[in-house]
Amino acid sequence: MNYSFDFQSISFAPLWEGLMVTLELTAAANIIGIVGGFLLALLIMSPIAVIRLPAMLFVEFFRCTPAIVQIVWFFYCVPMLFNVFLGSMTMGILALGFNLMAFNAEAYRASIQAVPREQIDAGIALGLNPFQRILYIVLPTAFRASIPVLLTNGIGIFQQSALVAIVAVQDLMYQGKTLATETYRPIETFTVVALIYFAVSFPVTQVVGYLERRRQLLMN
Repeated sequence: MNYSFDFQSISFAPLWEGLMVTLELTAAANIIGIVGGFLLALLIMSPIAVIRLPAMLFVEFFRCTPAIVQIVWFFYCVPMLFNVFLGSMTMGILALGFNLMAFNAEAYRASIQAVPREQIDAGIALGLNPFQRILYIVLPTAFRASIPVLLTNGIGIFQQSALVAIVAVQDLMYQGKTLATETYRPIETFTVVALIYFAVSFPVTQVVGYLERRRQLLMN
């Protein structure tokens, strides 16, 4: 191989700007996914079919279709079908946020079902109404149990956020593509981009592993 590597030709300023956009996108999508996922889990567990079935359909749609299709659908179809025109960044946040909601809802549902019945009975004995039992008993317990999965899903959204580059969101991947085109150095550029994604993702995966081990020790 006669290729001569030249990493000095790579400008980190646009990549840094792209990373900030990616982190902003990831944070907003995670807020939607964490809050909306819990509400969605409650709807899924509703005994009322007219509430439960649409929520289940929402979850299955976003879990069973590719994220890239969801992003493109939001960007091109929502304006045409609903006459709603939002920026590409907002569309990307909504698409990734709804995708994360679906996966987090399943994590929350499993955690809610694992809440000890004794705690619910204690809440009833204390005179708490259903909303108060959810707020003070179910939510804290389910959230703590779901933290490892929520973190894993969150870092997955961070990685999938690279897909929004196809709808012109100027994230890390978009800036990397632009820089590779301008410098004619795709190997160096995308190597640096990959290392940036790794540098952000790896510490979070280590935290998830630690929390999982800690939970196993507490359970034993």
